[in-house]
Parts: sequence; structure tokens; C-alpha cells
Amino acid sequence: MRRIKRKQLKEDELVTTVTKLIRFAQKRERELIIAGVVIVVVILAFVGTKLVKSQHLKKESRFIGQVVKLYSELESNPLNLTELERLAKGEDQYARLASVILGNYWLEKGKLDKAEKFLKQVSAKKKDLFYYQSQDLLAQLYLKRKDFDRALKIYKKLEEEKPKAYTLDAILFHEAEVLEKKGDSKQALALYRRLQAEFPQTYFGYDASQKAKKLEAKK
Repeated sequence: MRRIKRKQLKEDELVTTVTKLIRFAQKRERELIIAGVVIVVVILAFVGTKLVKSQHLKKESRFIGQVVKLYSELESNPLNLTELERLAKGEDQYARLASVILGNYWLEKGKLDKAEKFLKQVSAKKKDLFYYQSQDLLAQLYLKRKDFDRALKIYKKLEEEKPKAYTLDAILFHEAEVLEKKGDSKQALALYRRLQAEFPQTYFGYDASQKAKKLEAKK
């Protein structure tokens, strides 16, 4: 029982740490929910400092470090793409991480078809952080294509699931943004108000209040 509690505390700490950096990244990059490299660095730091005693986790740490290095040197060494694509093959968590990284990379480059390919590789068999990250990025991709209905479908599904591995306020905020850009100001305003009421102390809750004011001023 104590082992289970300790494991849960470690998982909660990881989710909390990632959540804080997600909100920081949102302030800098509004087009994407977070930069994939932020997730990688957070996980690397967490695994390296908290769980390095385990042989299995040492292997994870080495792999994550490899992905970080490949991603950070991508601009100067385009051949790293080939290696990342190799790592993205398969169903294990390593492949899932590499797929999210590549999906985010191509989304930032505006290569939506390539981004979609890698983001769809992250299956729903395991509803972990990487899965929810890929789904959020996929919804952002559809938003860039102005395919509002597909983006909303993803966010509605995520909202219904209420994932513990991802922040609900981020999901709701991006759902409201899609509604607003679709032209459904009434529903967007209702969702911004909900965020303002349910998450008043978070970044998304505050930003939702500002969005709500702007929409109300247009009436």
C-alpha cells in the first residue's frame, strides 16, 4: 500500500510539474498548447533526479536524453530527422514520445500533413500524457486548417474523459477558442465564463476572463 501511495505521489508531482510548464509555454506560444521540447526536458529532469535508482528508469532517462539531443540539434543537423523517425516506429512509450516530438516539429513548420501522420501514430491504447498531448496538437492542426468541427470533436471527447494526465482548463480554453474562431460567440462566451468561474486562479482561467470581456464588448 505504501509503495502504491509513493508511486501515486511521484506521478502527481510529474503531472503538476508538466502542468506548470504547459501554462508558461502558453504565454509564449499561443498557437500551440506547448512546445514538445518542454515536455521532454521536464520528463528528463524528473526521471533523472527522482527515479534514477531503477534500472528501467535509467534506460528511460537515456532514451529521453537521446531524443532531447536529437531535437535540440535538429536545425543544425537535419539528418536527425531520420533517427527520430526511426525511434517513432512502434507502440512503446519511446515511440510515442518521438511521435509527439515530430508532430509538434512539423506543426511548427507548417507541414500539416507530416504533423498529422506522426500525431495519429500515438494510439489511444494507453491514455497517458503523450496521448493527450498528441490529441491537443491534432486539434490545433485542424484549427489551422479551419476544420472547426473536427477540432471541436477532439476537445469534446477530451472534456468528457476528464483526464488526470492533462489539464482540463487547457482543454476547455482551446475548445472555446475554436468556437470563437468558428463564429459561435455565444457558446464560446459561455465556455470562457465557465473557465473563469471554475479555474479563477489558473492562467487559462484568467485569460478566459479577458476573452469574455472582449466578446461581451462586441455585443
